[in-house]
Amino acid sequence: KPVDVTDRAEMIKIIKSSLGTKFMKGWNDLACGIALDAVNCVHIDNTSGGFKEIDIKRYAKVEKVPGGSIEMSEILDGVMINKDVTHTGMKRRIENPRIVMLDCNLEYKKGESQTNMEFMQETDFRKILQLEENYIKEICDDIIALKPDLVLTEKGVSDLAQHFLLKAGISAIRRLRKSDMNRVARAVGGQIVHRTEELKDSDVGTECGLFEIKKFGDEYFTFLTKCKKPKACTILLRGASKDVLMEVERNLQDAMNVARNVMIDLSWYQVEEQ
Repeated sequence: KPVDVTDRAEMIKIIKSSLGTKFMKGWNDLACGIALDAVNCVHIDNTSGGFKEIDIKRYAKVEKVPGGSIEMSEILDGVMINKDVTHTGMKRRIENPRIVMLDCNLEYKKGESQTNMEFMQETDFRKILQLEENYIKEICDDIIALKPDLVLTEKGVSDLAQHFLLKAGISAIRRLRKSDMNRVARAVGGQIVHRTEELKDSDVGTECGLFEIKKFGDEYFTFLTKCKKPKACTILLRGASKDVLMEVERNLQDAMNVARNVMIDLSWYQVEEQ
């Protein structure tokens, strides 16, 4: 009979067949559960257009954190990024945050290669500094108008912009990767915006239940979890060393690919009736 992809026990039985001889065989149930949950999370089924997407490479990110035991590995209902807030005074834990995602600099635009300025009077230099300050205040005001709790940007955030955002009680994280930003947008809702003037209320991500920053060893990690309907997830792997984690990740990728292949094309898979 055809495989019933909604039957968890049946799916785990199929996934287990890919881990039987591998390093993870001692943690079969844990690995299979994580793999199946990850594939279900990123699964988008557009029944009207007959379109099915399960992009585990882009939206099911594996983060390896040495330390702890393999049993501490888990799948997060949201996204985890290896970043900290830009200013020490910013909040590191916010429940139900409003998140703005940007793909633009929050700093004064620098010259492309070389910029020369000639000042005839001392006051001219002050005017230039004032223009720079006014520009940064303007872009920060565009953001503050939407009353967000957290700003994520793929580019830089100047000291002055940090000051304005801190005064408004907004946390900021800078220089995120494009791939990380796409996963955040899928998990928390909202849109990535390229200019602060174009920001609208519908662009704000509101589906995240908890933003917090945790420290593992010497590194800080940002967690955006408890998302309502995440279509992207992060698998947090813990283990004794980097070598162990690399092997665990390879095993997990095999398990996820098995689950994905079964869901994509059921016609190839049959299970024997007991």
